[in-house]
Amino acid sequence: MLTVETAHTTLDLLLWRRYRREVKGLVEDTLARNPGLAALGAILPIGTVVQVQVPPAASTAAAVTSLYD
Repeated sequence: MLTVETAHTTLDLLLWRRYRREVKGLVEDTLARNPGLAALGAILPIGTVVQVQVPPAASTAAAVTSLYD
């Protein structure tokens, strides 16, 4: 669970601050796990508790292509 601790925090910013990477579908999954969260508006109130599923530790690295192969 994550708690909003600073003003002007959006859901995607809260998730970015915690995981430091973009996880496809995490915002949508988090909204589905927290009924009523979207009704709070784009800026979440300080003290809001958000349940989040921990993303898998799969690699998000892109394949490297060499121009000299």
